[in-house]
Amino acid sequence: MRIFRVLAKLLYLLWHIAVGWWTIRRHFPQMDDAARGQRVQAWSLQVLRVFGIRLRVQGTPPAQGPLLLVANHISWLDIAVIHAAGYCRFVSKSDVKHWPIVGTLATGAGTLYIERESRRDAMRVVHHMTERLRAGEVVAVFPEGTTGDGRNMLPFHANLLQAAISADVPVLPLALRFVDVHTGALHFAPSFVGDETLLGSLWRTLGASTLGAEVRFGTPERAEGRDRRTWAHDLQRTVEQLRSNHS
Repeated sequence: MRIFRVLAKLLYLLWHIAVGWWTIRRHFPQMDDAARGQRVQAWSLQVLRVFGIRLRVQGTPPAQGPLLLVANHISWLDIAVIHAAGYCRFVSKSDVKHWPIVGTLATGAGTLYIERESRRDAMRVVHHMTERLRAGEVVAVFPEGTTGDGRNMLPFHANLLQAAISADVPVLPLALRFVDVHTGALHFAPSFVGDETLLGSLWRTLGASTLGAEVRFGTPERAEGRDRRTWAHDLQRTVEQLRSNHS
C-alpha cells in the first residue's frame, strides 16, 4: 500500500508542476511582480501539501524589501519551503536554468543565475542583485554555495554579500531545518548531498509520513562597517544559533 501512496503523490506532484509551468507561460506575462509573487507562494505551499510536509514558521517573514535574505542550504526542496514562508527572488547556479520544466519554473519565479566558477560572472550577478535591492525587492542567497548534510553548516562565501553593502540594505538571517513532527529530531529524507541522487531524495521525501519543515527568521542587520568576509562569518554564526534555538 505504501508504494501506491507514494506513486499517487508523485502523479499529483507532476500534475502540480505542469500547472505551474502553464501558469508561468500563459499568465505571468500579464501579471505585475506582486501578483507573480503571490502565485509563487501559493504554488509552493501546495507543493508542501503534496509531499505531506507540515510547515512551521518562527519569526517574521519579510513583507517587503529592500532586504537580502541569507539561509543555510540542505536540499533541492529548500527554495519551495522558503517561498512558502514568503516570496523572494533567489540566486541559483546557472545550470538550473537549462533543466527541463524546472528551469522554466525557476526563471518564472524571478531567479537570478550565477556561474559559480567565474569571478567575472559573480561580479555581474552582484551588480544585478544590487539593482534589485535598490528597487526594493527581497533577494535570497545560500552563502554555503551548495547543500550540506543538515547536521553541520559549511562556511559562508562572502562574495554575494557585496550586493547588500553596495545597496546599503539590511541582511535577514534565516535558519532552515527538516524534522520529524512527532519527535522534533532532524529528518534526512530530503537530504541531497555527496553521492545522493535527486531521484532517491525525491522518492524518500514522497514516502516520508512525519516530515516537517521549520523556517526561523532572525533579525535584520546592517554591515555597520564590517567588510563582507567578516559579515559572512558573523551571519554564519547567527544562522547556526537560529538552527540550534528552534523550539
